[in-house]
Amino acid sequence: MTLFHASLISFLYQKWHLGLIIFSGAVSVKMNVLLFAPPLLILMLKAMDIFGVITAGAGAALVQVLLGLPFLLSYPVAYVSRAYDLGRVFIHFWSVNFKFVPEPVFVSKGFAVSLLATHLVLLGIFAHYRWCRHEGGVFSLVRSKLVQLKLKYSVTSSFPVNRRFCSNSRALGADHIVSTLFVGNFIGILCARSLHYHFQPWYFYSLPYLLWRTPFPTWLR
Repeated sequence: MTLFHASLISFLYQKWHLGLIIFSGAVSVKMNVLLFAPPLLILMLKAMDIFGVITAGAGAALVQVLLGLPFLLSYPVAYVSRAYDLGRVFIHFWSVNFKFVPEPVFVSKGFAVSLLATHLVLLGIFAHYRWCRHEGGVFSLVRSKLVQLKLKYSVTSSFPVNRRFCSNSRALGADHIVSTLFVGNFIGILCARSLHYHFQPWYFYSLPYLLWRTPFPTWLR
């Protein structure tokens, strides 16, 4: 989480490429950081053009390759299958969030799929109606980026291309960056099949901030 916070500082200063490299380092330590990835992708699409997003992603992927190189050279299949295992079954005994769910249900594939579906639906709702509200929704954001990419690399000589318009790089507000990342992470926490006691540093510090971003009365918050 310390590495993630370092990447968050970089994002606040609009250093997206540097921030994503540090973010990838955080993922290499603990994969819970991937919960921040969907909202981070939205922020990057809003802050940069598609080419910038791709190059930043390539930098993050390079970090994963370099850190895993000793294992990739020796046991590539074993390393990839175990280091990025997203399908492992957690032990019901250690769960503190779904302890009330019977163990046969907890370890079942159907329960895992339902949590994943809920996670994706909530991310889709927030991405479309909250995070990309000013852009007209997530689909409008992606469509505009594709149009800009087409215009940027257009070779038509009859119509001059406004390069400034095509880049569409803009600085995002600090509140928007932080709240988007923290909400995306908290959605993942809500839909996680198993949280252990020591997983609280993933999110507990963000709860006061998220509460104070709501429009509820102070006493309720």
